[in-house]
Amino acid sequence: MENRFTVIIVEDARLELKGTEEIFRTEIPEAEIIGTASNENELNALLKEQLPQLLLLDLGLGGSTTVGVEICARIKKEHPEVKVLVFTGELLDENLWVDVLNAGADGITLKTGELLTKHEIYAVMSGKKNIFNQPLLEKMVLRFKEFVTRDAERKKSVMHYEIDRYDECFLRHLALGYTKEMISSLKSMPFGVKSLEKRQADLIARLFDSSEQRGINVTRLVVRAIELHIIDIDNLEADE
Repeated sequence: MENRFTVIIVEDARLELKGTEEIFRTEIPEAEIIGTASNENELNALLKEQLPQLLLLDLGLGGSTTVGVEICARIKKEHPEVKVLVFTGELLDENLWVDVLNAGADGITLKTGELLTKHEIYAVMSGKKNIFNQPLLEKMVLRFKEFVTRDAERKKSVMHYEIDRYDECFLRHLALGYTKEMISSLKSMPFGVKSLEKRQADLIARLFDSSEQRGINVTRLVVRAIELHIIDIDNLEADE
């Protein structure tokens, strides 16, 4: 990319700001830094003077990550033409990454490993979406592999143990702490308490060897369903 473009950097750590400016100076000479801000007020003042083509936005402003997400959402709503690349040290908060993407960010780079490279900058400026640097991609690929593996194991168990949607619903709500009386009142479960008791006994017979079936309670049944990936402990939601 040879066309020049303008950049505003939002970063409240002075040393990190200097490092980022140096990356632009040495690696991305096409970028013209028209301002830097350490907080939302300073950014607003800069935006009144001139809109950048690229906003490099640190999330952890003043110790608050939500401020960065709110800034991103506002900028993309008021000035959708401005590219927003989030630059963050939040290595573990994956929910925060989802919040940032929902806010409209064009990409996320983590402050670890290779740090910011011209590859991410050029990709964002060329109009590509969902740009991530290598450390983030590695974590996302790991998550993807775990998800696919769990899903494959779940499908295998569902087929092997002949689990229908009522079995899954029943086990899921038991895991959520519902009683059989509460489960029988769900729209998705057209069964009375007696039928649910029979279903529980049938599930015990299917999920446990005959030598293990004596004394199996609800808790052990739910644990077994989780072990077999029939229900996902990370995605337990109640029906209406």
